[in-house]
Amino acid sequence: MRSSHPSRALGLCAGLSLLTPLIGAGQAMATPALAPRQGWSRVVPVMPLPPLTPALGSPQLGSEPSCPALQQRLAAQLAGETSAWSVSIADGSGRLLADVNGTRPRVPASNQKLVSTAFALDRLGPEFRLNTQLWRLGDGTLRLTGQGDPDLALPHLQRFAQLALSSGGSRGPSGSVVRLQVAEVPPQAWWPQGWNYADRYQAYGAPITRLAITSNAIDDAVTDPISRLKVLLKRTASQQGGDIQLQLVSAEQSLPADAVLLHEEPSTSMQGLLSLANTESHNFTAEVLLRSGAGTWDLPEAVRRQTVWLSQQGLPMEGVRVADGSGLDRANRLTSRFLTALLLRMDQHPYGRAYVSSMAIAGQRGTLRNLYKGTSLDGRVYAKTGTLTGVRSISGLLVTPAGPRYFSAISNGAGSPNGTIGRILRDAQNVSLCP
Repeated sequence: MRSSHPSRALGLCAGLSLLTPLIGAGQAMATPALAPRQGWSRVVPVMPLPPLTPALGSPQLGSEPSCPALQQRLAAQLAGETSAWSVSIADGSGRLLADVNGTRPRVPASNQKLVSTAFALDRLGPEFRLNTQLWRLGDGTLRLTGQGDPDLALPHLQRFAQLALSSGGSRGPSGSVVRLQVAEVPPQAWWPQGWNYADRYQAYGAPITRLAITSNAIDDAVTDPISRLKVLLKRTASQQGGDIQLQLVSAEQSLPADAVLLHEEPSTSMQGLLSLANTESHNFTAEVLLRSGAGTWDLPEAVRRQTVWLSQQGLPMEGVRVADGSGLDRANRLTSRFLTALLLRMDQHPYGRAYVSSMAIAGQRGTLRNLYKGTSLDGRVYAKTGTLTGVRSISGLLVTPAGPRYFSAISNGAGSPNGTIGRILRDAQNVSLCP
């Protein structure tokens, strides 16, 4: 089972009141998800933030388990399958309460998205939006540029075509004819190299491009998104009584100094983008956030920059390997202790509230909506799930009367991981085990 394409209606406000006492220094309020597009409004790009340095007195994750009772419960839950699991649990002060194989690198599946979203939020800030823009160059040619908006759709393309035709151009037998450059990445960069070829035909494995109508997916992946874009643009222009002569140019080609912005379509807010990645596990959005946070669409360079950032956060990096932004690449390696430390770190971040509120909620929202309903975990687990064949992972924050518990559980080859995860979380919720 793979990460699925998201439903777009996200109830982000559900349960946010529970987070207020848990977020520590993270005081930035969450913005509404999937806010309406702002049409003609001009969005000023947000400059990258300086590297985050540990706040004075910020808790750091301990290196040795400190709660014998919880450690014993954890060992009992994993008995017989211990080698398949990595589990780490910590409290809000950074105490490592329990840990089994916490430093063993594992395939994390979609828990990789927790890394991409943390990086993008820190680098770009909560006001960031992805922009799709129409430019007029000095010679009258138009250029369409994009940043990978996952919600770009046919109505927005129709608006661009209408604006292109109304901007002038030569007269043809059937009406106005405009020259339009489409700025895109080359086909060899559409997919991370480690993605399985069979996955690339599925909606969850759609190609990662800058101008992606419906995230380059319908029922399955659109495997030639540039051809589809050209067809849609020419058809739309024809319906409006004109014609568009299209030319493909590199997205890395700089705009001329005399280029004039005619129109732009901003994406949903950063909160909406984070939630598509974390609540609904949307691979396309996670990949775009990694590239946007790094400031480059060259994936190896984006991975390098993200890894440098991770090292600056004081996280346990031994065994960590980043291959993509979504977790679909099986070359990714994370440890449960690394993920637990990242969650603890991000809860101290100025935008920590936005980060935690972008996750699925047990029994209520996203990939956890159907799990733990009617139990003590219902509405108390904010987490990112991950599923690949043979892989099950979950990492996040557990609400308890004694404050937050940060946790990560990754199984590579366990027999019935869902049931084991539920039992582990209920034990972690029992605060009497760890005075």
